[in-house]
Amino acid sequence: MKKIQFFLFFIATVSCFSQNDTSTPYSLFGLGIENKTATGGLTGLGNTGIAQNNEGEINLFNPATLGNIKLKTFLYEFGLNGMYSTIKTHDVSENTYDYNISHVVMAFPIKKNLGMSFGLLPYTKVGYDIDIDGTTEGSNEAYLTRITGSGGLNKVYVAGGYTLFDKLSLGVDLSYLFGSINQETNVYYDYYVNITDENYYRGMKLKAGLQYNVFKSENKEITVGTVVELPTNLKGSQERNSYKTSSNGTSTVLDTDEENDLDDFELPLSFGVGLTTKLNASLTTSFDYKKLFWDDTDQLQNNERYTNQDIYAFGAEYSPLNKNSYLGNVKYRFGLNYNTGFLNISDQKIDSYFASIGLGLPLSNRARLNVAYSYGREGTIQDNLVQENYHKITLNLSFIGNWFNKRKYQ
Repeated sequence: MKKIQFFLFFIATVSCFSQNDTSTPYSLFGLGIENKTATGGLTGLGNTGIAQNNEGEINLFNPATLGNIKLKTFLYEFGLNGMYSTIKTHDVSENTYDYNISHVVMAFPIKKNLGMSFGLLPYTKVGYDIDIDGTTEGSNEAYLTRITGSGGLNKVYVAGGYTLFDKLSLGVDLSYLFGSINQETNVYYDYYVNITDENYYRGMKLKAGLQYNVFKSENKEITVGTVVELPTNLKGSQERNSYKTSSNGTSTVLDTDEENDLDDFELPLSFGVGLTTKLNASLTTSFDYKKLFWDDTDQLQNNERYTNQDIYAFGAEYSPLNKNSYLGNVKYRFGLNYNTGFLNISDQKIDSYFASIGLGLPLSNRARLNVAYSYGREGTIQDNLVQENYHKITLNLSFIGNWFNKRKYQ
C-alpha cells in the first residue's frame, strides 16, 4: 500500500508542475530561468550543499551523499515555493507573483554504504509578456505587437552514491530533461495576425560528485566536495500554427501544425567545489563555488551573448546545545548567494544575488519542516534594461520512513 501511495503522489505532482504561474522578463532568453531548487534546509544556507552531508536529508547538489543513508530507512521530501516580485525599468514598474511545487524526491539504501535516489522537479520556467509599439514604414500608422511566453523544462533523475573507507564518497546523477516552451505573437493593425510556436526540447545530462572527510573529531569536522556536469545537447523541434484575420472578420490560415527542427540547445560543462566546516557542536559553515563554461557553447544569438557564469554561495547554521525544549531543537540558518549570470545584453552582464534566512522546525522524530525566506535582485535598469526585486518563501517537508522492518505481533 505504501508503494502505491508514493506512486500516486509522484504522478499527481507531475500534473501540478504544469500549473506554474510565473512572470520574469529574462525567461525570454535560452530555455528560461533556471529553477533554483534546494532540498532540506539548503535554501536557507544560500543554496550551498556541495560539501554538505546532513543525516536524514536528500542533497540534490551532490549525489555522493547517497552512500551515507542509514540502513532500513526511506527518505522522501517535497517542496513548495512562492515569490512576489517587482519588475521595473526607468519609467514603469509592476508587481507579479509566482508559485509552484519545487520538487518531489526520494532516497533509500540498497545496502551498507550504497544508496539511490530518484525524483522529479522543474528545470526551467518561462513566463513573459512584451508589448512593442511600432509604425509602418513610410507612414505614421501605428501597430502593436504583443509577445507572450510560457512553459519550461522538467527534470527526472536517478542517482546513486557509494562511500569508501568512511572518508571518501562518490556519486553519479543521470537526468532526463524534457518539456516545451511556448511563444505566442499577436500583431494588431487594420488586421490581426496570430502566430503560436510550441518548441519542444529533450536530452540527457550526466553529473558526477565526490565528498571527502578531511578531519573529524567529537565536535569538529571538515568536509570538501566537488561536482562536475558534462556538456550536453538538447534536441529541439517546433510546431507552428498561424492565421490572419482581416478587418471585415475573414480569417485566413497561414500555417497549420507545421513541424520544424530546431537547432540543438547546448548546455555547458560546469564544475563546482565546496567546503563545509563544523566549528563546534552548534555552528556549521559552508562555502560553494561553481563555474559554467557558456563561452564554449555555440548558441544562435540575436542581441545577446552567452558568457561564462560564476556562482558564489555562503551559508551558516546554528543548532542550540540545549535540546530540552522545542526551540532547542530548531535549526537557525543564514545564507548569501551571488550569481554573475550567463547573459550579456547591450554589454551589460545580467547578474543576480539573494540573501536568505531559514528555520528547521521538527514536527516529530521523523519529520521536519524547513522554512526559508529570501530577498534577491536580478538584472539592472541601466541601458534600458529590466530589474527584478523579489521576496521568496520556500517550504520543504521531509520525512524519514522505516522500511524493511518486520512487524511485531503480540
